[in-house]
Amino acid sequence: MSTENEGNAVPPAPSAPPVPVASPAASPQGSAPDGGAPTTPLPPVPQGTPAQYPAPAAQAPAGPPHGTPGPAPDAHQPYGAPGAPAPDGSWPPPTATPSYGDGGSGAAGAGWGSSYQQPAPKPGNGRGGLVAAVLVAALVAGGLGGGIGYTLAKDSDSSGSTTVSASDGASQVKRAPGTIANVASRALPSTVTIEAESTSGEGGTGTGFVFDTQGHIVTNNHVVADAVDGGKLSATFPNGRKYDAEVVGHAQGYDVAVIKLKNAPSDLKPLALGNSDKVAVGDETIAIGAPFGLSNTVTTGIISAKNRPVASSDGSSSSKASYMSALQTDASINPGNSGGPLLNASGAVIGINSAIQSSSSGGFGSGQSGSIGLGFAIPINQAKYVAQQLIKSGKPVYAKIGASVSLEDSTAGAKITDQGASGSAAVESGGPADKAGLKPGDVITKLDDHVIDSGPTLIGEIWTHKPGDKVAITYKRGGQEHTVDLTLGSRAGDS
Repeated sequence: MSTENEGNAVPPAPSAPPVPVASPAASPQGSAPDGGAPTTPLPPVPQGTPAQYPAPAAQAPAGPPHGTPGPAPDAHQPYGAPGAPAPDGSWPPPTATPSYGDGGSGAAGAGWGSSYQQPAPKPGNGRGGLVAAVLVAALVAGGLGGGIGYTLAKDSDSSGSTTVSASDGASQVKRAPGTIANVASRALPSTVTIEAESTSGEGGTGTGFVFDTQGHIVTNNHVVADAVDGGKLSATFPNGRKYDAEVVGHAQGYDVAVIKLKNAPSDLKPLALGNSDKVAVGDETIAIGAPFGLSNTVTTGIISAKNRPVASSDGSSSSKASYMSALQTDASINPGNSGGPLLNASGAVIGINSAIQSSSSGGFGSGQSGSIGLGFAIPINQAKYVAQQLIKSGKPVYAKIGASVSLEDSTAGAKITDQGASGSAAVESGGPADKAGLKPGDVITKLDDHVIDSGPTLIGEIWTHKPGDKVAITYKRGGQEHTVDLTLGSRAGDS
């Protein structure tokens, strides 16, 4: 399966450019997977859409958005919808189902992000073929014009020329360490384009990077999810070397996965990992990926914000929401960049590109939106810990407080619910929250010095820590504010 050479065969170039036809009234493809809410101020708990590029060969049924576990998730039920049971503050929030926007409709009141849908196959004789024909005709015309221009210049050369040619301009350019070109040239050989395909032929394209010399590649969970149960998985390096791969472990909650190359080469060069805790707003960033299947694409920008609470979704009915306290960047990130490295100016990995917020309208007749400068990356300090756990045991390990919190869209804090999942206690008996004296109805407003404005924000912050870490929890009870120390517990696996 390849998504880099999709579309119709290019027809022979006509003697004259064809007259464009009107676009169909309705696009044959589904609503934009990355279409999000209209441009509005950031809500307290933004939600992103995974930046994975779906393969057009087969269309998956439009499933409910990526949400938390629970019976029959409702694809359009927002956080805190009336009657929605409250989830556990530790992963996974068991019952509430987050909404990820309007699926690209741009309707008023849409959420942050969008539901994830596979686009329909491109029509055999539609706009794609016309565009291809026009492009070929333009290229032919351009070549003809160039030939005429050269002939005229040659014929008139005896009259003298005012142009000057550089003797060897390309070799004279200095690409010193720290320049974007130098960083890209060093990092590209250690990035791969990943193609995942399920047993039913559904799948998509994403990105990954070399984690160690044993052949482990780090990427997003939503990039490889289709290949987890008996599907096909491959990784292609920029030099064209392609390897079959297998999933070593995947963490839906963190949206991190590790795959391993089969018959891995001996000359792998892992990318250096930076320290995402030391990143500052305004730092330069470099993103590498395969946007819309265009492998080995390099884009640049800055760190726009830190600790941005993001809930992302791949939209499948069996998957769970991913929560992160993300690095926000304006480096151009599009579907297909998912799982790729976000580098700092020295070329060290500071994050994994994972989600984007897109405008609701697509371009070029595709119906799928692209970057508007709002990209989100999982901090590498967190991703490194998760990847090491996956390599070690094949299962993720999550930190938890042992309490169910509401996922209502609120700026007041994360409220501990009156009841947990399936009628269980909202505060786990003997768990960290219980030992710290927290009770149902308490509203958590801070974790250490980070302000907590909602349940998803609390989950994202908890998961930046490891089990056994001590944190200070600030909460309100009966109008009074209290602060207690709490030692985070642990839970293995996604179920």
